[in-house]
This record gives sequence, structure tokens and C-alpha cells, in this order.
Amino acid sequence: MMRTVIRVRAVGGPEALAIEEEPVPLPGPGEVQLEQKAIGLNFIDVYLRSGLYPSILPMIPGQEGVGVVTALGPHVTGLSVGMRVAYAGVLGAYSSRRVVPAERLVRLPDRIDDLTAASVMLKGMTAEYLVRRCHHVKPGEVVVVHAAAGGVGQLACQWARHLGATVIGAVGTASKAHLAALSGAHHVVSLDQQNLVEVVHSLTNGHGADVVYDSVGKATIAQSLEALRPRGLLVSFGQSSGMPDPIALSSLGGARSLYVTRPSMHAYVHSREELEESSGALFEALQSGVVKVRTPTTFALTKAAEAHRALEGRRTTGSVVLLPG
Repeated sequence: MMRTVIRVRAVGGPEALAIEEEPVPLPGPGEVQLEQKAIGLNFIDVYLRSGLYPSILPMIPGQEGVGVVTALGPHVTGLSVGMRVAYAGVLGAYSSRRVVPAERLVRLPDRIDDLTAASVMLKGMTAEYLVRRCHHVKPGEVVVVHAAAGGVGQLACQWARHLGATVIGAVGTASKAHLAALSGAHHVVSLDQQNLVEVVHSLTNGHGADVVYDSVGKATIAQSLEALRPRGLLVSFGQSSGMPDPIALSSLGGARSLYVTRPSMHAYVHSREELEESSGALFEALQSGVVKVRTPTTFALTKAAEAHRALEGRRTTGSVVLLPG
């Protein structure tokens, strides 16, 4: 049996994503073979393809997907052929069929369809650890969410609002402001027309935000720090505009005494117990309506390069999903 994969043999632009055909690998001990139904596209795929994040080449990109179990390797328990499963944080997703460690798979509830799951696993578990564990958002807090019209941003806005925070969503252009508002932001800042620091201080009577979630990086990091209240927390978890400039420790001290963290999903969903906790909280939030996922933009797996161009060109809102066939 053959499979279609998208492989990177040398880092570069979207043209580095090569379509290849090869035999489907068999699962080894503790592994499961999947027929993939939908594959999530994320900015980390762009970072790995471009070389911003180092990786071992050749490489099949992609961190999340949804599929049906087609074969079990030795010593796998709790899973069976035909079961619908999902995963996040397991490199190699750009493939029509693949092998995944059984311990990184979670069973999908029947009420969550393939497209929704593929569009939300990595982004949703990221939003979960951001608002529940990296910083536990509490009622009455003021939260700033950058890229509030993006995949993680929309989920984080909804979840933080549900937890009782006043949510300020920041978007790059005014054309995306309505998406941030629809996703739960009480106030929306269009960074092409407004100054984030001025708006936050106006809304908080000069006090500042309790926490700023910044996935944009270089273009916004300085404003994010300025927007914080004394002893506020900057959560820098991405760099869609480029790697942030180094932050001098001395700039965090003095009367404001700011905190900065650089979290990763790997660190927050490292153990099996953490994976089950995070995915379980996400599935509960989806099924209860705490967070809602809009229909994602879809591309055929073989159009992965086109999907990357759209993502990098900021021509997408919300999530992007690749369909194997």
C-alpha cells in the first residue's frame, strides 16, 4: 500500500514542500497506523519548513491530525482498528497514512467531527494551557490576546471570557476586528490604526493588563510589556512577525516588577496524564459550547504549498486544514 506525503528536503519557502509517494510504514511496538482524515496546519509548520526552528532533514511537517486506526503494533492496549483518534504535537502529519505512538493518541468523542478536531487539537490545547495553567485566568482580570482573529486567538478569547476576564483582542488590521469581537473580545484594538498601550491604559484607568498573550513576536513584544500592570505577566508563545528581540532583565525590574514566560505545548502536555487532562478539558469546552470553532479553510494535502502561502500572507482567519483525499 502506498501513501502520499509532503516532505521537506531543504529548508526554504513554500516551494520546499515536495509531494512524494512511498509505501505505508508498519507500526512497531507501542505504535498505531492511521488512515488520516484531516490534518491541521499551524505556524510551527512554517517555522520548521523555513528553518526558523531547526529540524532534522528530510522532514515531513505537520503536528496534528485526525484519523482512523488501521493497524496496531505489538503491546498496544486501549485502542482498536476502526477507532477515531486525534493527536497534536507529533511531527509527520502531512501524510495520507502514518504511524503514531499510541500514548500520544486520544479517542475522539462522537459529537466532534473530523474537521473540527483537526482544526482545534493543537490550537485548542494551546489555548487550554495558556488560560488555565500557564496563567490561571480569574474573574475580574484584564487579558490581552494578540492575533485575536487567528486560530489560537479566537479560542483563547472565548475561554478567557468564560473564565470571567475582560478580554482585549488585538488584531493586525481593522478588517479582522469583527472576528475578534465574535470570538468574545469585549474590546478590539486594530494595531494598524490604534496604539495598544494607549487603549489598554485608557480601558484600565492607567493600571494595565494582568496578562498579555503574544504570539506575534517582534512587531508587538515592546507594546505587550508596556501594556502590563505592575507584576503583570507577558506570555510570549509565538513569533508570526519574527523572533522577538532580546529583553533586558533590567527592563523588567523597578516599580513594575514584570514577569515573562516562553511556554510550549510540549512542556504543558508532556506526560500522558497532562495530555488526557488538556484534551479532556478541550473536548468538554467544545461540547458544552464554552468555545466554538468556525468552519476552517481547507486545502487538499497536495496543495500544502498553496496553504502555506495563504497562511504566511495573512490571507486566512481561524484555522486551516489539509485534506488527504
